[in-house]
Amino acid sequence: MSEATDTALLLVRVVLGVVMAVHGWNHWRGGGGIAGTASWFGGLGLTRPRLQAWLSVLTELGAGVLLLAGFLTSLACAAVLSVMLVAGLLAHRKNGFFVFREGYEYVLVLGVLAVALGMWGPGDYSVDEAADIAVTGWAGGGVALGVGVVATAGLLAVFWRPQRKD
Repeated sequence: MSEATDTALLLVRVVLGVVMAVHGWNHWRGGGGIAGTASWFGGLGLTRPRLQAWLSVLTELGAGVLLLAGFLTSLACAAVLSVMLVAGLLAHRKNGFFVFREGYEYVLVLGVLAVALGMWGPGDYSVDEAADIAVTGWAGGGVALGVGVVATAGLLAVFWRPQRKD
């Protein structure tokens, strides 16, 4: 890869990593903290909402740190995709596309970016490259997409109980 490509991948990883880490931090320490996040998750139909709040915090912070380091990048991308799928399906889908109407536009962009980053790989400025463990191309994208979708399906199957509208 060229130096420009590696720099671009670093920028994408850093921005996506910071976005995820700050989002996780906000679920933990911002506004209503864990209690507020749990209440919101419960309202979305997730059972064990306090556990879900903590899992969300750990997933978002963990994926953010991994992306910043460029370590286990395709798995970090899978975590980002899973968070975005859950958010898109449970919180934003019903509101349509546009983010200014609380739609799924933003989570769609982050989710697709995560899969694309899984395919591109972390670039030379990463722990994955330094340790010679980078997974790129179809394999990296497959890990990001496959693990992200399976994790989302598992979470929803076990913890999502939507409320009936009578």
